[in-house]
Amino acid sequence: MTGRVRVVIVNYNGGDLTLEAARSVLASDWPSDRLEVVVVDNASTDGSLERLRAELPDVRFIASPRNVGYGAGCNLALHDLDGVEHVALVNNDVIVTQSWLAPLVETLESGSNIGAACPKILLRDRYRPVTITAATSTGRLDPRPRGVSVSGLRAGGEDRWTRSRCRDGFWGPEYRPGEPVAQWTGNGPDATLLVPVTDGPYEIRLGADEPRVAELTVDGFTTRINVDTSPSWYPVPGGTSAFDVIHNVGVELVSDGYGADRGYLEFDDGRFDEPVDVFAWCGGAVVLSTSYLRDVGLFDERLFLYYEDVELSWRGSRAGWRYRAVPVSTVRHIHSAAASENAIRTAQWNERNRLLVLARHSTGAETRRALWHYIRATFSYARRDLVSPLLERRPPNPATVAMRARAFGGFLTSAPAFVRGPAKVPG
Repeated sequence: MTGRVRVVIVNYNGGDLTLEAARSVLASDWPSDRLEVVVVDNASTDGSLERLRAELPDVRFIASPRNVGYGAGCNLALHDLDGVEHVALVNNDVIVTQSWLAPLVETLESGSNIGAACPKILLRDRYRPVTITAATSTGRLDPRPRGVSVSGLRAGGEDRWTRSRCRDGFWGPEYRPGEPVAQWTGNGPDATLLVPVTDGPYEIRLGADEPRVAELTVDGFTTRINVDTSPSWYPVPGGTSAFDVIHNVGVELVSDGYGADRGYLEFDDGRFDEPVDVFAWCGGAVVLSTSYLRDVGLFDERLFLYYEDVELSWRGSRAGWRYRAVPVSTVRHIHSAAASENAIRTAQWNERNRLLVLARHSTGAETRRALWHYIRATFSYARRDLVSPLLERRPPNPATVAMRARAFGGFLTSAPAFVRGPAKVPG
């Protein structure tokens, strides 16, 4: 099974990441005359296009005159599919293994209605769990039991927070422009932070509403820390454990139209090693049948970033296409968390696009229920981040409420045209 495969990588100021991703794809165990690699550059400003062209002579390049987003960038490489049996999409921060491609192609060719084959996507780093235990308290209008605020991790003076993962027992990200994204513990008796394994001692940035003791446990060894109200750096116990952690083995649809990474932040211990049908595929790494794309069309470019893969999956499933997770194929993804400013924009795109995709493909009742939940949640954030701090004579933090308002406004503006169906893709 050696059909012609086109691999598409979208680059935007990717530099070393895109170079590494493309080189890993070129090293795939697949006949070189049946493998075409296309890099679409989304108007990079860091000189990466020129560098990639110089260092990757076997790659075809498409240069967009402006940054058109992920879906539209992919579409630029998907118009001329004559003679191409399968299309692979690989994020520019993904490294594929040498044998990743064959199991995915074999799966696509095993059934006429299989539109996509998904690898197991692992996080690039290996991780060590840190358990955080602390007493909690609540605010006047913030009913959450809050323990300590975690807003940084470093090793050898280098940032590791953007590659750490808050797995269990946290209340979710809180944004404050100019500061790192923070998360409070207290959503359970303990909180588990996954830290990337690296050389040297760790330090963690903790704060609290009032001075309290926090216990940090790594590999059974516990350190007690007196946490002050001002965020400060504290040592983390050493450890020797190291685990592979899953990012995605296909996508599930959960309540209110959220597309959830199947297996996200679970240890790669074999629980997700069976091939199964999934609701949707992840655009981070996937192989698609060209028959599927010809039948259902390309990405809806109005989404720009996020949920374009869920939308195209949902559109295809309504036409009878299936998607298959094939965990024997593995790739690794950096998937760094963004700093506050970028994280706010990411959250805004995700929320707006989730509502748009839900409005197009779900029932009216389900869409209305999701919109009501969204509005209620936004008022809850306003009470937590605006009213409660004022009553407690603390500075309010409007970042989350403003983000959600912008996302909802974007949904209201875009929905009338979007729900009618995909816009025609030029070309």
